Amino acid sequence: MLSRTADSLYWLGRYIERAENLARILEVADRMALTPNSGGARQDEWHSAVVISGCQEGFYKTHERATPATVVDYIARSPDNPTSIRSCLQRARTNGRAVRAALTRPMWETLNATWLDLDSREGRIAGGDLRDLLEWVKERALLFHGAVVDTMLRDDAHIFLQLGTMLERADNTARLLDVKYHVLLPANEEVGGGLDFYQWAAILRGASALGSYSYLYRDGIKPWQVAELLILRPEMPRSLAGCLGEMVELLGELADLYGRKHECQRLAGEMHSRLRYGRIDTIFSTGLHEYLTAFIQQNNILGLEVSKAYLI
Repeated sequence: MLSRTADSLYWLGRYIERAENLARILEVADRMALTPNSGGARQDEWHSAVVISGCQEGFYKTHERATPATVVDYIARSPDNPTSIRSCLQRARTNGRAVRAALTRPMWETLNATWLDLDSREGRIAGGDLRDLLEWVKERALLFHGAVVDTMLRDDAHIFLQLGTMLERADNTARLLDVKYHVLLPANEEVGGGLDFYQWAAILRGASALGSYSYLYRDGIKPWQVAELLILRPEMPRSLAGCLGEMVELLGELADLYGRKHECQRLAGEMHSRLRYGRIDTIFSTGLHEYLTAFIQQNNILGLEVSKAYLI
């Protein structure tokens, strides 16, 4: 496969996944903002959404502070934000059009219809329909993923598309979990109290993991168990371990297909081994935020190594 074609498929997968995960970040911020601020401390949920989505520098160049209206506008629909939901969906469509012959009809029609319907959906935000927009973005991403599973040939085009999806998903799960670090509890609220419980529940909902958590853990929501589910449990589709396991398999298929291994195969295997044999108590003793920050950095390096090996 031409590296340019592989690049477009890889970034198509990344942009669709990024749009979905930006919707999840906004959903978590919105849910956390609804909690009562009994201590009178500044509620920083919307600032956390800006930081976690990686657009802090661009946002604060044009905005003095993070408010619900400014953050939603910038992350959801601003054409000036290269990582807004709008920009991601536009770039996904552009990449899809560049490799139209590699996509099935249902995949392309889903991409195209999503972009064409976006304007009317965005217009409803002013009327208080933020959650409707966020649910729609997640549903469209799921529809595209369903078309991939049901209709796409399992060749190298499929591998590059899925590789981009998994790499982006790992990055965004780490960012979503790290929201809790950036949202401070009021001074009179205890860790493990009602507000803390609600914030962790919001993160589980944002990762579509509340039902899975309730099934696996029967003793209520606890921070270390939420982190364990989203980091170390391979049976959880959006967990870091689950994503790295998929990437190891995909990169192994590429190595077999092209007859050569690269640094990206070694690095993915190393990252997966640390997750496979990791312990949540060790992660918490090191510091959850520090662990997630290091993971995001290493995941970015993995993306660069994939690009060096196979893409433009």
